Amino acid sequence: MIMTKHEFLISANLQEQTLEFWLEQRWLIPDEASSEVLFSECDIARVELIQDLQQNFGVNDAGVELILHLVDQLHGVRQALSLLQETTHFK
Repeated sequence: MIMTKHEFLISANLQEQTLEFWLEQRWLIPDEASSEVLFSECDIARVELIQDLQQNFGVNDAGVELILHLVDQLHGVRQALSLLQETTHFK
């Protein structure tokens, strides 16, 4: 599901000021292919992760940034392994 910024703020139960900070930090990177900034359900999941880290685990901003970086690296490795598996499977 694709959401506008307004829809995303409501769905994520997020304040606009918080969203703007997270966008500046590049913790969230919405789709800007059109003239409008659009968010997805993956962005909602990322908000939930950030909120969990901050509220339930007491992780500070530097820690959130590091954890998100590691999660993104892990996701990239999983995609690369999947692609590798697909290409070697067809040979």
